[in-house]
Amino acid sequence: PHQQVPGVNLPISQLTYFFSAILISGVIHEVGHGVAAIREQVRFNGFGIFIFIVYPGAFVDLFTTHLQLISPVQQLRIFCAGRVWHNFVLGVASFMVLFLLPAILFPFYYTGVGALVTEIAEDSPANGPRGLFVGDLVTNLQDCPVYNVEDWNFCLGDIAEKSQVGYCVSAATLQQLSFPARVYRRLDGTVECCSNNSLTDICFSYSNKLDSHLYACLPARKVIEASKVCRTNTDCHKDFVPSFCVTPSLENQTRLIRVKHPPHIDMLYVGHPMHLQYTVSLSSFVPRQNFLSIDLPVVIETFCKYLISLSGALAVINAVPCFALDGQWILNSFLEATLSSLIVEKQNREFVGFLILLAGSALLAANVALGLWMVTAR
Repeated sequence: PHQQVPGVNLPISQLTYFFSAILISGVIHEVGHGVAAIREQVRFNGFGIFIFIVYPGAFVDLFTTHLQLISPVQQLRIFCAGRVWHNFVLGVASFMVLFLLPAILFPFYYTGVGALVTEIAEDSPANGPRGLFVGDLVTNLQDCPVYNVEDWNFCLGDIAEKSQVGYCVSAATLQQLSFPARVYRRLDGTVECCSNNSLTDICFSYSNKLDSHLYACLPARKVIEASKVCRTNTDCHKDFVPSFCVTPSLENQTRLIRVKHPPHIDMLYVGHPMHLQYTVSLSSFVPRQNFLSIDLPVVIETFCKYLISLSGALAVINAVPCFALDGQWILNSFLEATLSSLIVEKQNREFVGFLILLAGSALLAANVALGLWMVTAR
């Protein structure tokens, strides 16, 4: 339920997380270099933070003469410190916070009871007097139990993949609720039998021993409420009461979904399951007290995910042997530490390093170009 930044696959509402995570990852990265430099007896001149256009970053100023006097192995320790160790620790720490968040927030929030609605897009089909509202707790989608956000996503995906479920209706109820209607086929080949433009009636298909293609226009809520789901008539045989499994006759990919969010009346959603997923934001954390924010756990979760992703990305990208990145200095120090005995001439070692840097820079540029093309081409 968010706008998209033109050309960038990132919700505007999450730009704060993005830039904050970049800044923190960059600061930790550079602090790692500084700490390693001090340990290797290299003078640490200073530290700073900058903003390039909108991109936040950080830097350390090391005494170059000291850096050149120490051994290549010591240089490697300094260059690798921020990239490998400190960003790795930041990523692991963020992952642990994310993993242990239910335990950390246990005194204030409880989990495992449903998915709490935190935001609904204005154009969401879940809006309406009998729809969902912020603060509602979703406990079921059809017969699929929802204990957290992961269950919500799983249930919607499962509903989208499988065919529409039916509902058990007794023969007497079916005869009482149905009314004559003209049956016709839609352009996609599916059948419609409700011609009264009603927002409450839906065409249902069912079969009996004589005919496998019967249709009835029925009030959806009366059919679904207090009915169990089914796939065939056999699922509805109970207490020797003649019953049928009636299935909504909807357009391809469209589903009728019963959303339970007690104590409110069930929401009946008709549409593609993914539209519901994209336009409703939920949280697995339910506040124990009314004054607690329903958004705080989501903020922490989202920020930790960005830290894990961007800190890891910073470590990987800086490791690439590419001009102007840490990888350039790591490569130079590595070649000096390993090839000095094999390639005696320093000029030749530098040439080998130049070729590797050229290849690494080309590879990184190609990946960036490919990524931008994939984002903008969608």
